[in-house]
Amino acid sequence: MTTVGEFMTTRLVTMDGNATLVAAAQEMRDSAIGDVVVTDGDNVVGIVTDRDITVRGVAESMDPDTTRLNQITTKDVVTVSQYDDAVAAADLMRTYAVRRLPVLEDGRLIGLVSMGDLAVEREPQSVLADISADDPNN
Repeated sequence: MTTVGEFMTTRLVTMDGNATLVAAAQEMRDSAIGDVVVTDGDNVVGIVTDRDITVRGVAESMDPDTTRLNQITTKDVVTVSQYDDAVAAADLMRTYAVRRLPVLEDGRLIGLVSMGDLAVEREPQSVLADISADDPNN
């Protein structure tokens, strides 16, 4: 059995829900990532993706300089443990139609597993794995 911990990403970016959309977008750009985990202290309260900023924020005419992450955060976050089976994690993504799962240990964020991570691990010859394994083009 391959576990989530064997290939999860541990290079995480977290931000407080009071940070602005601009701050999150800049952090995503600077870190070459597509999401930030929204936290309140040590607690994971949600996740915001670059797509969320575009679709839930900008497309709804929210001012990115004043709109806070907690206004667009996906709050019902499905999480996994580093010891969970990779196939079970993929099934969760499919069931809940999500592309990323925060990995928690004793309630503390320790990683993130994405659909791309699963593809690289489980289907290395797939197009998604090829794209996910490549360096960012920005």
